[in-house]
Amino acid sequence: MTILIAAPSIPTAEWTGACLHIRGQSTLAGRVPISGAKNSALALMAGSLLCNDHCHIENVPELLDVKRMELLLAALGVSIERQGTALTLGTASLKSDRAPYELVNQMRASFFVIGPLLSRLGSAQVPLPGGCAIGARPVDLHVRGLQAMGADVQIDHGIVQARCRQQDGRLLGSRIYLDYPSVGATETLMMAATLARGETIIENAAQEPEVSDLADFCTHMGAHIQGAGTKTITIQGVERLHATTYTVIPDRIETGTFMVAAAITRSTLILSPVRPDHIRAVIAKLEDIGVAVNLLDGQTLEVRGGDRHWGTDIETLPFPGFPTDMQAQLMALLTLSEGNSVITETVFENRLQHVAELCRMGANIRLKGNVAVVTGVPSLSGAP
Repeated sequence: MTILIAAPSIPTAEWTGACLHIRGQSTLAGRVPISGAKNSALALMAGSLLCNDHCHIENVPELLDVKRMELLLAALGVSIERQGTALTLGTASLKSDRAPYELVNQMRASFFVIGPLLSRLGSAQVPLPGGCAIGARPVDLHVRGLQAMGADVQIDHGIVQARCRQQDGRLLGSRIYLDYPSVGATETLMMAATLARGETIIENAAQEPEVSDLADFCTHMGAHIQGAGTKTITIQGVERLHATTYTVIPDRIETGTFMVAAAITRSTLILSPVRPDHIRAVIAKLEDIGVAVNLLDGQTLEVRGGDRHWGTDIETLPFPGFPTDMQAQLMALLTLSEGNSVITETVFENRLQHVAELCRMGANIRLKGNVAVVTGVPSLSGAP
């Protein structure tokens, strides 16, 4: 079985022209090193703007989004030095509160800089974010939260312009309730609150591990944050933050993806380093399907795909629920699992676009709105 998948740039012997050639019917084996979490690294890089010094961040994955964030920070005046997977960010030279449109438009996570810029400089001009093909993901929660903290915020011709109302340029602590536990809004407001005057309480906050990682990073710089990882986060503002060295958590989505790779190829893989507490929902569903998952030590998982797999039902939810970023991978596995499975996507409205492509390979999937019913088939076939 050979599958041809269009992709932008992948360094592999199987990469020719504009296609990635995948030859199926092979098993996998060995130990897989798990990279640092991209979504966490991007937030930490934005958070470094809060510090008027140098931040050394380790275990930063070498990815296109990370490079785009580097370019954005450099445009703001930050000095950047990379050695392998370590970044040193010199933020004392921060000189601009204006994020370039051409960089923010490429990646949604770049909007994170609005909180640190506003909190440290007293003003920020950041274009509305781009780079998202899976849903609208509006920034109204970010804006309302910043307004509650004493910022005047206007959106003019696609540019979000924010300025602190206080003469000293500092935001004010406030009690903020999020209508939805948005990761981006939680992280933006938490960063903004670290240098605000007084106490900020964020209710219905996102509980994702990336939020906790950002809180730990800020705490290492001298911020006072409690409750990260729960629905209520309390931040006591401080005058300034200091330099630190910090290591990004392992990527839970990369971990889960390799777990599915072991399962769908009936293989055994050793994955390390991992954070099992970050992927409990994925482990539970894989075990329901018939995959053996063993914790060899605190940071190492052994995953063994069984001879038979069974269908299961999945509903994507904010953490600690089943992650939307793992929905497509589990669906691929369930196409080859016995019986029926029902997958309900509740987080993003456009995150079932892979269904038609799986059906081209012989999968039996019926789609209605945000619900996919998967009936397992004995095998898939190669397709362009």
